[in-house]
Amino acid sequence: MKERAQTATGKSASKAAAIVRELLQEYHPRDFAIEYWDGSRWDPEPGQFCRFTWHIHNPNVFRALLRSDRQVALGEAFIHGDFDISGDILAIFPVAEYVEQKHFGAGKKLRLGTLLLGLRSKLHDKEEVARVELRGRTHSKSRDREAVTFHYDVSNDFYRLWLDPAMIYSCAYFKSHDDSLETAQAQKLDYICRKLRLRSGERLLDIGCGWGGLIIHAARYYGVQAIGITLSERQLTLAQKRIKDAGLSSRCEVRLLDYRDAPQLGEFDKLASVGMVEHVGEVALPEYFRRAFQLLKPGGLFLNHGIARAGNRTKPDERTFTDVYVFPDGEMIPIPTTLRCAEDAGFEVRDVENLREHYFLTLCQWLRRVENSMEPVTSLVGELKYRIWRLYLAGSAHYFQSGKLDLYQSLLVKCVDGRSGLSLTRGDWYD
Repeated sequence: MKERAQTATGKSASKAAAIVRELLQEYHPRDFAIEYWDGSRWDPEPGQFCRFTWHIHNPNVFRALLRSDRQVALGEAFIHGDFDISGDILAIFPVAEYVEQKHFGAGKKLRLGTLLLGLRSKLHDKEEVARVELRGRTHSKSRDREAVTFHYDVSNDFYRLWLDPAMIYSCAYFKSHDDSLETAQAQKLDYICRKLRLRSGERLLDIGCGWGGLIIHAARYYGVQAIGITLSERQLTLAQKRIKDAGLSSRCEVRLLDYRDAPQLGEFDKLASVGMVEHVGEVALPEYFRRAFQLLKPGGLFLNHGIARAGNRTKPDERTFTDVYVFPDGEMIPIPTTLRCAEDAGFEVRDVENLREHYFLTLCQWLRRVENSMEPVTSLVGELKYRIWRLYLAGSAHYFQSGKLDLYQSLLVKCVDGRSGLSLTRGDWYD
């Protein structure tokens, strides 16, 4: 009986190997290995260094390849353990994109379907679900709060395991590839403050303040009166504690508040929004910038920092893995659309900088820190969440490295009779 089972397993793996060769026979250079559930392997092409090994545990992987929502299906195959990656997970994404974009004609579908017959798949634990299903109108206040809660309230301790000590969850600013994450994040906070030309006594509002890193930095080193707003109760609680511990309670505060309700806070000299505009959505961008314009005093500056979809890429027709498992209702809007909405609201665009390479470096450091913290992360949030975040961070790094996503800092000014009040050069940003 045991010998018969081993024979069946071997035949099943042989079918799987035939499917893989059908899919990847034209992919070059093949600098990776594939290992099947019976231990058999397909080694890299001769002379190629093996960047990773794709360990296939379950024929579900191949059924995922034939689904219309192939990206989500392959992501689910990974997070449920149908396959694993050892080595550099970043190196799998060009291969995944190659397979995802393949067009299967009727003949190839028939061949693949024939090979799939007889491959028995292991069923997943249906109770272990990590998908999010939001309720209500997209980008309404209640639904935005639900989306933010899903993403940011995983656990403060979870984020603390792999973020820098200041818990900055946005693109860092590297002066050298050798900069530590802590150094690069401190440089980013200071860079934002210099771009805003903060002065002692000014009022600063941080829209989507996270755990308070920017307002603490601005109050401590630039002497401003800073307010941060967030929709995450866990971020609020920790940010308030960090402000108190820093002895900055007289100059810093955080509120649980939607940006659409921020005018109740009065007028500000400067505004910052760092990694929050992705939650706004294209339909709400006009209101977002109108509110920001309303919040600023005449002559005030607004630094808007956010991820954008590259202008030569169309909006995905299907929900992506990130939409379903990590970042619900998030929208990466091309920078021309964002700037047009800012100008329509009354802003003058004074500077636009793409920090795409900086976000790739940031994500690589986050990814390695998550991988190096596998045991405590898994203990804290479970293996499924660990696998989701490992895949999400690696995929995001690939998208920034390949130019499919950009990261823009846009400096906007509320002019007075055509006068911006700005220096003639950017020299003070770098001195």
